[in-house]
Amino acid sequence: MSRALRLLVWQVHGGWSDAFLRGRHTYLLPLDEAGEGGVGARDWPSNVVDVPRDDMASTPFDAVVLQRLEEFDLVEQLTGRKPGADVPVVFVEHNTPKEGVPNSRHPLADRDDVLIAHVTHFNALYWDTGSTRTAVIEHGVVDYGSFFTGELPRAAAVINEPVRRWRVTGSDLLGGFARVAPVDVFGMQVDGLAMALGVGPDRVAAAGDLPAPQLFTEVGRRRVYVHPNRWTSLGLSLLESMTAGVPVVALDATDARRAVVPGVGVISTDLTELHDAVRAFVDDPSRGAEVGGRAREWALERFGLGRFQADWDELLARWVG
Repeated sequence: MSRALRLLVWQVHGGWSDAFLRGRHTYLLPLDEAGEGGVGARDWPSNVVDVPRDDMASTPFDAVVLQRLEEFDLVEQLTGRKPGADVPVVFVEHNTPKEGVPNSRHPLADRDDVLIAHVTHFNALYWDTGSTRTAVIEHGVVDYGSFFTGELPRAAAVINEPVRRWRVTGSDLLGGFARVAPVDVFGMQVDGLAMALGVGPDRVAAAGDLPAPQLFTEVGRRRVYVHPNRWTSLGLSLLESMTAGVPVVALDATDARRAVVPGVGVISTDLTELHDAVRAFVDDPSRGAEVGGRAREWALERFGLGRFQADWDELLARWVG
């Protein structure tokens, strides 16, 4: 086994960080000027360590794992070490390209001092990265347990900023689902969604931004999870809901089909098929329990932490040494 490393990484995407920071390395989380942005109240292990801003220049680390372009300059500014020249750097690409598809040129294209780790094969396919070395490490999901009860004849969705992101997250499609069954939407800044859709709050309800595992407990009380995202890499909430034992109905876009295989839910670009699937799960919670059980088994096999951490260990051993 390769040696454990000291990795400098910002806590940007909560769900991805929840899986990444549970490995065997030492993970250094920089605090901002207000002393925020580190471990906080998360139940991460003791090898996840806060680093005060004033201590970053004197803190040793073996590599940086970056997720935002501005972090390249931030590392050099705070540590005096230039990513790619003075310290190995892996850039995690969470996002699908937003413009010029399918000719989207990645900002880090044609660089020999960085490795881009895509979180989906779809991202790797659609970003033009030129000669820059790339890898794909699909998501890993923390297993908080099985939560499906289906006691509420409603659907659940998890979308951050659904009004602002609108067509990207498929928020505009929720009105159609709401005609089949009431939809409770969890996430950040979900207020105002019902008004934007022109439906009543009894059909599309803002359910709040909840931490794990409380979120999965609440999603599990609903009879089906709806994933209407048009253009996101692969929403972690889809994988998390499957891991929680909830049957899923998903729009067949980006890499969702690699997650929703036959028998664990319904996936289609035909909205009528998706509406019918939601209706069937709401009408028959026992079927939802059966399908959700298979979804959980599959998610743990395909997106479990063991596979995820092993993939990262192999990449880091190869790139950082």
